[in-house]
Order: sequence, then structure tokens, then C-alpha cells
Amino acid sequence: MDVFPDFDGLSGISELREVAGALLMFVLVVAVLMLIVSAICWAIGAANGNYQVATKGRIGVFVALGGAVLAGAGVAWLNWLVTIGGQL
Repeated sequence: MDVFPDFDGLSGISELREVAGALLMFVLVVAVLMLIVSAICWAIGAANGNYQVATKGRIGVFVALGGAVLAGAGVAWLNWLVTIGGQL
């Protein structure tokens, strides 16, 4: 039995791919901007001895990195699922 996902069978699948690509780009741009701002806040807070600003900056850096990793992992996971679906 040769079962595989037929992406051409759905109307609008190309628009869905464009929307997913645009959302991924938006997430990555926001993550990079958040990383830059948070790292600056962390550095300024640590240099001036303000532990509250340094802590908020550190949390922001980790959240930005986590968001970028999850966005990339989501794309890799979706590609893996499509590949597995094509092999069934």
C-alpha cells in the first residue's frame, strides 16, 4: 500500500506554507530583538549593582533563546512528521 500526504489535494496549502514561513520569521526576529535588549539590560544591571534589572535581563535572555529554539524545533519536528508520513 502506497500512502503518502498529498499536499496538492488541499486548496490553499501554498498559502498555508507562506503563512507558516512568515510566522517563523516573525518569531525569530522578535527573539533576536528581545535577546539584544535583555542582554543590554542584564549587562547594565550587573555593572551598576542593580540585581533586579540584572535578573530581569537574564530571564529575558533565557526566554528569547528558548523561544528561538522552540521555533526551530517546531519546524524540524514538522518536517520529520511529513517525512515519516511519506514513508508509511
